[in-house]
Amino acid sequence: MSTRKKLNSNVLRKVVTGFYNHSVRERESLLSFIEEPMDSDPPVGTNIRVRPTKAAATPLLPELDVYIHLLILLHLLDQKKEELAVTCTNLLMKKLVAQNRRTLDLLAAKCYFYHSQTYELTGKLDEIRSFLHSRLRTATLRNDFEGQAVLLNCLLRNYLHYNLFDQADKLVSKSVFPESASNNEWARFLYYLGHIKAIQLEYSEAHKNLLQAIRKAPQHTAVGFKQTVYKLAITVELLLGDIPDRSLFRQDYLRRSLQPYFQLTQAVRTGNLKRFGEVHENFQEKFQADRTFTLILRLRHNVIKTGIRMMNLSYSRISFADIASKLQLDSEEDAEYIVAKAVRDSVIEANIEHDKGYMQSKDNMDVYSTREPQAAFHQRIAFCLDIHNQSIKAMRFPPKSYNKDLESAEERREREQQDMELAKEMADEDDDGFQ
Repeated sequence: MSTRKKLNSNVLRKVVTGFYNHSVRERESLLSFIEEPMDSDPPVGTNIRVRPTKAAATPLLPELDVYIHLLILLHLLDQKKEELAVTCTNLLMKKLVAQNRRTLDLLAAKCYFYHSQTYELTGKLDEIRSFLHSRLRTATLRNDFEGQAVLLNCLLRNYLHYNLFDQADKLVSKSVFPESASNNEWARFLYYLGHIKAIQLEYSEAHKNLLQAIRKAPQHTAVGFKQTVYKLAITVELLLGDIPDRSLFRQDYLRRSLQPYFQLTQAVRTGNLKRFGEVHENFQEKFQADRTFTLILRLRHNVIKTGIRMMNLSYSRISFADIASKLQLDSEEDAEYIVAKAVRDSVIEANIEHDKGYMQSKDNMDVYSTREPQAAFHQRIAFCLDIHNQSIKAMRFPPKSYNKDLESAEERREREQQDMELAKEMADEDDDGFQ
């Protein structure tokens, strides 16, 4: 927002002093949120009039009043004055609740977003949950689609902030996200939905939602949002048993932020449990800050499965003691149980010799004689069809009133027939003139 970059106390004081000539109480209330000018700053006159003299005594339009109030709130947030911003945003919400104007919907959506952000910065996010629910009901009844989208995202962020994933899932299941919402709100919603699905072990659905969030995000901005989504998407992809493309980690705006996840991917790809433990220990605080720590703890089983798969390919026979040593397991019994589970889950093809204490690998089967290629093709086809459907939904068409001025097929035929008759008459007149 270019206006936000130009805000300072002098500009805001001039705006408030110039527009709020009709009410001294409102003017003083807003000026109390703006710091006093420094001695070195030029003085701000008290008789500045931005409005015409005749209109100065009439109240401001609600849209203009809310916009100026929002600018003051943004200035307080930029100045790191969160406690004062809480008082300011509460006053702004009282103004919005008292209004019922469709022209305020877009501004109100912005105000709800910064209201939630202000309380999040002060650690009081749970205090506004009931207020957000009441505004969501009101926005739904008024068909305020942008307000619905913003309020749903604010509530989902509220629940996820306190790890209330069950309540967030119930909210998603009992509400409908508006199709006409902006791409930015869709990207946020899909990211929150992907996070919920990942925690609930629905990794395929989570990965699909996260990819859609990345596609709907702005292409050249919102770098921080895309970094956050990629971190979660990489973790979910590893939980699915896939390895992210190496080129993803080489992108300029992702290289530094994804460095811990690159090392994590290398550990999972090689099945190196020791390396996985080192990465987990070295970047534990980083993973907790990214809110992916719980999911990364689940990756240990994937690392073990990868290690067993590589041993199955490398050795025709290997003892459980060697497996426990290579995977750093506590005992041979643990190694035997893990191998048995891998055989049952069709991770490897092997026989377990319990009495002799080793695993006997079977001959590798031809992968094309299994259903794996069919499943891979089905996954790719479903992905392409999903992209096609999303593209169709994202297309914009002219309104139905556009067709009113266009002639129908019958009218076009009549006009063409009249043109032909007129041309024939003109030709006959020309022939009579020559005779």
